[in-house]
Amino acid sequence: MSEKTISQYNEVINHCRKVFEAKTKDYGTSWRVMRLPSITDQIFIKANRIRTIDLKGNMKVNEEMDSEFIGIVNYSVIALIQLELNDDSGKEISVEAALDLFNKKVEAAKNLMLDKNHDYGEAWRDMRISSFTDLILMRIMRIRQIEDNLGKTIMSEGIDANLFDTINYAVFALIKIAEAKEK
Repeated sequence: MSEKTISQYNEVINHCRKVFEAKTKDYGTSWRVMRLPSITDQIFIKANRIRTIDLKGNMKVNEEMDSEFIGIVNYSVIALIQLELNDDSGKEISVEAALDLFNKKVEAAKNLMLDKNHDYGEAWRDMRISSFTDLILMRIMRIRQIEDNLGKTIMSEGIDANLFDTINYAVFALIKIAEAKEK
């Protein structure tokens, strides 16, 4: 495993955490009222915007792709938190509790990334950002199908596994975007 990858991953996650913390301080944990399908749709909207702009070659809303991938990371973490808290009360939690849960989820995502990078040899470094977008959209479609099946799967990974992969694909895209900006 490359120390560079670990450093870049941590840098991206730290930025996502800062955005998550700032928005949580601004809005509280109002997202607690959202049901999982609504969060899934938010991730879909962000990934679909990236794909649409990529296909059209331009954008009309002046908001960079970085912010969409950051949103994908953060909404995926929110979905994982909602899965863990597993209630429909919408009861807000403190900023500190939200950050603790955020840290727990991104640590699990990072550990998964480390395991997969060991097995796949960092193949993601040779992938296109558009492929990450497509993989995220595919994961969202899988999650939607699992939601439609009331959370039941026969032999496939569950919603949480797809969300962890979504986090990692978005982080990889953000790393590649940052590297392209450095050139």
